[in-house]
Amino acid sequence: MKSFLIVCSICCFVAILKLPIEFYTFLRTIVSLGAGLLIYSWIKQKNYALAVVFVLVLILFNPLFPIYLHQKSIWILLDIITGLLFLITAFYKKSEPVKQDEKVTEILHVQKTYSRDRIVSAKKEIQ
Repeated sequence: MKSFLIVCSICCFVAILKLPIEFYTFLRTIVSLGAGLLIYSWIKQKNYALAVVFVLVLILFNPLFPIYLHQKSIWILLDIITGLLFLITAFYKKSEPVKQDEKVTEILHVQKTYSRDRIVSAKKEIQ
């Protein structure tokens, strides 16, 4: 998944250049796929804040109902931000729950004594 996210970010950075419309359609498709995978991953990890961020990316870059912003300068800024988001996510170190070391406890056998096991002295004190 890391390599796919890097490809998504590279595509976003390449989109800054003036390219034919076919590339931007491809960009919308690949970024939407990447955002969808990340949304699934973040929801699975219960990280809803990042899932919401990538839902916004998915809405902005969706190829089915495209959003046209008609100014290249706005798209350049959005492409840079989205590319950085994908790069940061690709190299994001997932924190795993800290596992406590299993302590090996040594069980000492303590012989349990019962009242019937006591040695009763033969001498009884007479009062």
